[in-house]
Amino acid sequence: MEQMKKAEQERLVRQTVWIEQSEQTGLTGRMKPATFAGGCFWCLVAPFQRIPGVVKVVSGYTGGDKESPTYQEVCSNTTGHYEAVQITFNPDLCPYEKLLDTYWRQIDPTDPGGQFADRGQSYKTAIFYHNEEQKQKALASKKALEESGRFDQPVATQILAASSFFPAEEYHQNYHEKNPGHYDMYRQASGRAGFIKKHWDQDMDRELRELREAHKKKLTKLQYEVTQNSATEPPFRNEYWDHKQEGIYVDVVSGEPLFSSLDKFDSGSGWPSFTKPLNPDSITNHDDRSRNMLRTEVKSKKAGSHLGHVFDDGPAPTGLRYCINSASLRFIPREDLEKEGYKGYLSLFA
Repeated sequence: MEQMKKAEQERLVRQTVWIEQSEQTGLTGRMKPATFAGGCFWCLVAPFQRIPGVVKVVSGYTGGDKESPTYQEVCSNTTGHYEAVQITFNPDLCPYEKLLDTYWRQIDPTDPGGQFADRGQSYKTAIFYHNEEQKQKALASKKALEESGRFDQPVATQILAASSFFPAEEYHQNYHEKNPGHYDMYRQASGRAGFIKKHWDQDMDRELRELREAHKKKLTKLQYEVTQNSATEPPFRNEYWDHKQEGIYVDVVSGEPLFSSLDKFDSGSGWPSFTKPLNPDSITNHDDRSRNMLRTEVKSKKAGSHLGHVFDDGPAPTGLRYCINSASLRFIPREDLEKEGYKGYLSLFA
């Protein structure tokens, strides 16, 4: 329990610092909202949080006729609300089409009466568009899914104009992190996990096999051992331990943006060290009990690459030290950010 509380506290600290930095650089000016209803909102948060460019995912209620409804009121199916998630994302880093593709893979789009074990108005599926561009992209995405032949029944998911969104009670936010055991049990018992496995896992398994083969061809032996098998490169004999050029560091496997040179410091450890990630939700923390000690392993969220470890002996403002393997990273110089497809990060160095 203490480990969970500490991890949550660190996550909130990192998110607060990242949001403050974004506001200072004007990055938040390009942020856009996206809203999706897909049955129980607990199950939609984690899939979207893994996407680079997604800043925040909030569980809540929308589409109804009552101000600030409670969970009990919404579940009574008398307020007209849907359980939904509202996503804040940077379209320079995450196109809306990526959110749509992720959404379809989390739901049964052919069910007009709810989702899996959950029935009624509040559990129906819908895409809530915030502008005409989102509407047209949502309609095109729905049509493509219908024409793909993946499902025997017609797609029942509605495309609706966005309306007021009310965040759910705090205990619902990031439920998969606060109550992982119950969350996993619910996904299985409700039928959602089995449905996704039946209709999408074959694609995912094939993609994973192809990805692993691509990794072996793309990565050096050291990069592969570090990112895929959690090896550790030698200190002071790696590419970025004393690197000082301005730019960002991305996952060598996926290209996911991870760290900025603005947050890099000399820890004396012989490995690249950072006070915080570019986006707090681009990494995941895991207990590491190897070598007869308890440490917090850091992985990239999108590719699951082993990056290194995080310690609580870093400098202000976070007090954290992300000790990262150079072999897990690829550096993008400031002058190459736009050319390499990371234009959204140029304002950090203005």
